[in-house]
Amino acid sequence: MFTVGQVAKRFSLSRSTLLYYDKQGVLKPSARNNSNYRMYSDGDVQKLERIVLLRNAGLSLADIVKVIDKDFDETGKVLENRLFSLNKEIQDLRCQQCVIIDIIKRQGSIKNTRIITMDIWVSMLRAAGLDEQGMWNWHIAFESSSPEAHQDFLESLGISSEEVTFIREQSVKR
Repeated sequence: MFTVGQVAKRFSLSRSTLLYYDKQGVLKPSARNNSNYRMYSDGDVQKLERIVLLRNAGLSLADIVKVIDKDFDETGKVLENRLFSLNKEIQDLRCQQCVIIDIIKRQGSIKNTRIITMDIWVSMLRAAGLDEQGMWNWHIAFESSSPEAHQDFLESLGISSEEVTFIREQSVKR
């Protein structure tokens, strides 16, 4: 059995976090000692490992409570919803990024950023020795192996949705 302090230290959590998890019904300790202190079993610690993992995946405590004692199918559904939500947030952030890139380009200071634009990417591919067909081969391979990642990558370059669609369609046709 482990004390609150031992478990908190093991997971780099505060004591108050564990007390909060207990109060919210997320993680109830298995026992209390003679002094009425919370005591956690190996099973409680394993459950906390899963809770920490799900928190690191961005799940809310409410969602964790729903799935913590369920099988993988239910957990998978909640994780898929979280992934969908993350993808939407990323898409929204990319739109903001494109606006910022346009503003920075107008100021002529794009080289001072950590942004890879389509022009920069194409110049790197050319520097690596790829000609036009080599670049299409790269797109074809990317599209066939991971279509959604290909789309995400193209969007990250600040390419318009029409151009992304064109590149992906051509990657399938070629």
